[in-house]
Amino acid sequence: MTDRADRTDRHDLSATLPWMREGTALLLGVADRLADTDLRAPSRLPGWTRAHVIGHVARNAEALVRLATWARTGIPTPMYADREQRAAEIDSSAALPPDVLREQLKSTAAELEDALAALDPTTWQTEVKSALGRTIPAAEIPWMRVREVWLHAVDLSSGTTFTDLPAPLIDTLLDDITITLATRPGCPPVRLTPTDRDRTWEFGPTTAEAPVVVEAPAAELLAWTTGRASRAESVALPVWL
Repeated sequence: MTDRADRTDRHDLSATLPWMREGTALLLGVADRLADTDLRAPSRLPGWTRAHVIGHVARNAEALVRLATWARTGIPTPMYADREQRAAEIDSSAALPPDVLREQLKSTAAELEDALAALDPTTWQTEVKSALGRTIPAAEIPWMRVREVWLHAVDLSSGTTFTDLPAPLIDTLLDDITITLATRPGCPPVRLTPTDRDRTWEFGPTTAEAPVVVEAPAAELLAWTTGRASRAESVALPVWL
């Protein structure tokens, strides 16, 4: 991966908190513009309606509040008890009346904002655990939320696309995604070559085999690496999240 001194660190609160707020505003606006009947229509995510997506984002805010509380108090409060609890909460949320679902999306986002505002320079560095059991500093919580609000705004399939994401955010997402994909079993060697950037991303095993070069605008590469678009290149990527 070509290195750049101006790459954004996902623990840089001066970048991630504004992105979180901007993405939250975008998502809330998209959800508010959907008619009640639209919520029961399919989203871009297989097996999920738009209501599932909105319910998931609301429950995610609550889960991240638990992490922020863990960082502030020192008392372990995991995001979810287990994957079954997470799935059950999403399904039950998707069945809520539309006005209740929209209100929960707003109120839980506000609760997360308040929980993060209660952290200080010391507690931002407190180690907590993600839903996958990865140890992270609390300073990564806003970035975790950034991924949720921006990507799921696209998943609502209501006119928002990856081209609506700020260019620096696209680049930071590609940093995150390619680092993660490189750790997944079966990841092929790939070089992403954005036509609208002066850098590349390369990931996968280092072998004598030349990497598959995928060339496209950065927004299209982001859609592909997140599993939300297909490409003609004969290469299959593992799941990112």
